[in-house]
Amino acid sequence: MDTQTQPPRPDLGAAARAVAGLLAGVRDEQLGAPTPCPKYSVRELLGHLAGLTAAFTSAAAKKSGPETATDPGSVTPVLPEDWRTGLPGRLDALAEAWRAPAAWDGDTQAGGITFPAAIAGLVALNELIVHGWDLARATGQPYDPGAASLEAVHGFLDASRDDALRAPAFGPVVEVPQDAPLLDRVVGLSGRNPDWTA
Repeated sequence: MDTQTQPPRPDLGAAARAVAGLLAGVRDEQLGAPTPCPKYSVRELLGHLAGLTAAFTSAAAKKSGPETATDPGSVTPVLPEDWRTGLPGRLDALAEAWRAPAAWDGDTQAGGITFPAAIAGLVALNELIVHGWDLARATGQPYDPGAASLEAVHGFLDASRDDALRAPAFGPVVEVPQDAPLLDRVVGLSGRNPDWTA
């Protein structure tokens, strides 16, 4: 692959910290609340975040197993009992795993799909940013995953806006004005409405 066409290799740290920063603000009574991700309540969204951090940490290390072989759409996410204390560490581990240059090389597996690791890293970042927004919006919290992270995910999603293979991972693009905040444009490209409210 020509070096000029290689996907970016962004650091996942800012996005991981942004998601971790939301956890203390999630109240127990909000766990059953809806989120912008139609199939998940807050509880299930947190369970999905726990699962994807494990899967994409293994994907960075090219470790195949049940965590990477399972289609997340085929199971209902289970929220670990230690999510408040354990998930921040898992998020840190995910970011650290993708700092290894070798994580971005070759092929890997996640969600039961084998694909280029350079794409898997961007998918992991996209998952953090979009589901972080889901959690923030559902629980009424501010959210800022960082400009560099947003730029990387915007480019990734914009390049696939007309791709017939977007489904079922993403819904149809929600058109957002070009002068809207970058986070809103990313959310729209992911198939969500930036104006969503519970």
